[in-house]
Amino acid sequence: MQEVRQFSAAALTQLARFCTAGAGVGVSAFELVSFDRALRQAGFADYNLLRVSSILPAGVQLRPIVEVPKGSLLPIAYGVFSSDEDGRTIAAAVSMAFPTEPGAVGVIMETGGFMTEREARELVTAMAEEAMEDRNLSIARLEVVAAEAEVDLYTTVFAGVALW
Repeated sequence: MQEVRQFSAAALTQLARFCTAGAGVGVSAFELVSFDRALRQAGFADYNLLRVSSILPAGVQLRPIVEVPKGSLLPIAYGVFSSDEDGRTIAAAVSMAFPTEPGAVGVIMETGGFMTEREARELVTAMAEEAMEDRNLSIARLEVVAAEAEVDLYTTVFAGVALW
């Protein structure tokens, strides 16, 4: 008989100490496989993603790769878009606005759709600036990751920020 682990509510109240951003493109005859390939290219394919809203916890540090066991639940804010309209340009992007004030939260903004990478980058930058302004916070650093592709078969673009 398989061991049943007790669920701990404490895990839900822990703040992420790190974040990792990534973007990717996937192409396949199958939409879900194109999504998986985009996740693989972005560095998030081997996790069970939990989509979250767009807040960077205070003091979170940017890391190049996720350092939790594969198969783990991984909170992530992301923009994604899939299409099978051959020849169309699609893009996804996320921005991370880190505050100047050490104890303040930052924001993550995401988008995906029929657009260029440049348009996606400009959109998530403008959204992050406005969201920080709404919070009366100054931006110490703003990072953007994005992916663009011309659609062939099923094509998926993905950009995300994992919190761990």
